[in-house]
Amino acid sequence: MARFRTRLALLGSAAALAAGALLPAQFAGAQSAAAAADFQWVALGDSYTAGVIRAAGDPIDYPRDGCERTDKSYPQVIDYDLYGLFDLKNVSCGAATIANVTDTPQHPIGRHFPPYIEDPDYPFPAVPPQSEAVDSDTDVVTVGVGGNTLGFAGLLDKCMKLGAESEGAGTPCKDALAAGIPLQLKKVRTEYDRMLTVLHERGPKAKILTVGYPTVIPEDTSTCHYGDPTKFGTITQGDLTWLRKAVLEPLNKKIEDSTGTQEAASYVDLYASSQGHSVCDDAKWVEGLITLPDGGDPQISLVHPNALGHRNAALHLEDAMLNALDVS
Repeated sequence: MARFRTRLALLGSAAALAAGALLPAQFAGAQSAAAAADFQWVALGDSYTAGVIRAAGDPIDYPRDGCERTDKSYPQVIDYDLYGLFDLKNVSCGAATIANVTDTPQHPIGRHFPPYIEDPDYPFPAVPPQSEAVDSDTDVVTVGVGGNTLGFAGLLDKCMKLGAESEGAGTPCKDALAAGIPLQLKKVRTEYDRMLTVLHERGPKAKILTVGYPTVIPEDTSTCHYGDPTKFGTITQGDLTWLRKAVLEPLNKKIEDSTGTQEAASYVDLYASSQGHSVCDDAKWVEGLITLPDGGDPQISLVHPNALGHRNAALHLEDAMLNALDVS
């Protein structure tokens, strides 16, 4: 109830600020001071944070830097919901790895997916490691990353090719690739531990909220019709079950376990709340390989959350942020 009252108060503040635009010039200075944010927030992460796809809104970066942050991604939704409370610095970037958050510059890819899409602005200049946006004034850090370090996009691509060769039968991807997954998960854990240490060093007073991945694949994979590009294309149902159990769920567990080693960090689970909203569900919060908008052309989406998925993430992050900073 306290959180609900806080949101109502913040909405009232937003309305007051909007009304302030009509004040005489002599009150402008006071109005500007009243609009100062209480807390400094840095949003870090990969495409599941940045938004990236058209179903997650319109691009917000001008000029483009290739990171493809969108206006319905959860950092932007939270910034709108809690207007005036946080000063957001969103440096999330599509295709970012854990290393790109910690200490390695990234060369963003934008919408360059040859041979299907040639981005006219590609190649993009490198962007600095995301952790450089965190400093001693930062109050809260949200970070959602790990899938690219695990190599999830590459797994999807290989599973589609192997599934096509098997014509939908069996578990060809599991058979070919399962042996290498434990090593990749170990890499995620090692790099995540180091990332959290670096973030704490850069922002010693900051509360760090790590963000898990939502439900992407349902428990009942019979709803993921083989060959449907709005779902998982030619990945077999058996391989989808393997990807859920042996790849995605353990990935979240590695992130949660790493978070538990840091006193100033808390894990935000999106998996449970998004069950029933996978790529293969009617009320989906994650798009499949392509999106078919009503009356529009097909859009490349490559298994990313849509605006509804980001809205769910925003609701959970808002409560976690308010709780971490003891805002009531």
